[in-house]
Amino acid sequence: MEIIAPVPKLLIQLISSAFQRCRLAEDLCRLSILLDQSTDKDSPITCISISDTGIGCNLEEFQDLKCPREFNGVKIWGFSEDEVYNYHINLDEYTSNKRLKRQPSQSKNGAKFSGTEVSLSVFGSVDVLVAPIIGMIQKMLVLQILNVTMDMMVKQGASPGTQTQYVFAVNADKTPSFTASNLERLKSGLEDYVLRHGNCVDMLCDFCFSDREHLKVGSGTACHDENRKRTGGIMEVVIVISDLLETTRQCTRSCDGKTEVLYFDNFSPSSIPHVALSALKKVDWKSYGLILGNVNDKDGHVFLEWENFPSYVQIQIAIHWYHNQYPTRQKNGPGINLVKKGIKNALDDLKAKHEGFLLSSHARKICSYVPDLARSIAGLIFSSTDLDFKGDCLSVLGFQPQEVEREAVEDCIQRKIVTVIGMNERKPQKDQEAAPFLFFEGGSETLYFEDEELEGDYYSTSLE
Repeated sequence: MEIIAPVPKLLIQLISSAFQRCRLAEDLCRLSILLDQSTDKDSPITCISISDTGIGCNLEEFQDLKCPREFNGVKIWGFSEDEVYNYHINLDEYTSNKRLKRQPSQSKNGAKFSGTEVSLSVFGSVDVLVAPIIGMIQKMLVLQILNVTMDMMVKQGASPGTQTQYVFAVNADKTPSFTASNLERLKSGLEDYVLRHGNCVDMLCDFCFSDREHLKVGSGTACHDENRKRTGGIMEVVIVISDLLETTRQCTRSCDGKTEVLYFDNFSPSSIPHVALSALKKVDWKSYGLILGNVNDKDGHVFLEWENFPSYVQIQIAIHWYHNQYPTRQKNGPGINLVKKGIKNALDDLKAKHEGFLLSSHARKICSYVPDLARSIAGLIFSSTDLDFKGDCLSVLGFQPQEVEREAVEDCIQRKIVTVIGMNERKPQKDQEAAPFLFFEGGSETLYFEDEELEGDYYSTSLE
């Protein structure tokens, strides 16, 4: 997967703030970015404008702005219900009360709308900004904020042929409702991100995927206790695992078996913090049949590399840490244990939804004996001359003695054994116990198997 240069931190802050103002508005909002480069090729200057029709800016958003010397001062126009006001931030001054200067405002003459426009300029070509900003917006789409549309115009001259417009929208094929939780949106958004190769293509990639239903998706949350020092934060994690088609070798956007980790901080794409990197390294991946090789962190792009990992399997992880207030002055981030808990809960959710999947190496070794064991048990049943015994066994398995084939019985027994192995492995080590009886008629044990439907290949998984 191609690694693009990072977005300058100043632009990340300004674009993220605009996105937040749109997200919190009740109506449909628009976030627009304009990059206009001067015609001087020797010393190009790019003027940048970031505008939104959101709830209106709060000056606290701009108090801590910092930027490299190549940027010029920031000008802010805010549109409230009653007036248009503007501010100028001198980025060369480091004392906040000197840097932020209010300029004369004017009345809106009864017009009812709100929004913000921020403008600044940078010494340099527009070419170095386009790809990083597009990459940032493609990640913002993962959050699936339905009331926000985003576009970007790039101008490198006055003629129409030197202008390019980009429009970014949430995939309309499958979108959550406006009342969906943040976690449900993140799940749907990460699915789209996987199917559309990082939102780089408009539709599902036919070379790599057959359809959305073949994705395995798990999610987990973790919160700080209210009496702890870090309060109000919510950690949400979504993991998507997919089996790639054989034609994926024809796709130029293959991820080469690496796992990309997306990190969001308060509804904005962010470089992954050190605590989250440490948590990724300390997760007990082996208990899920995975062996972590390397963790590559380059310019905020984090990829996990696995040992003995099949090339036709893809894993994608999204981590979102946020507070339920805006703007937040809360500087505390998540701790290592909280990130680990969120990841573990997502892995456990995957394991619970897909029996026989993400089993530990020990459990998979046991499962390798299941076909022979099931074949032997079925052989005992069908070779018995005791019709009552044979009928009782088939009845417990849910079959009618008159209409049953041996292959179906073997398959059913395999399902039940693998189900028990998976259930027992999901328990904490200290609580693990002997598996329940497979052929117990009556009693609570039969609840393990009633109407149980397992998905796919139940004892040999993609991660074996």
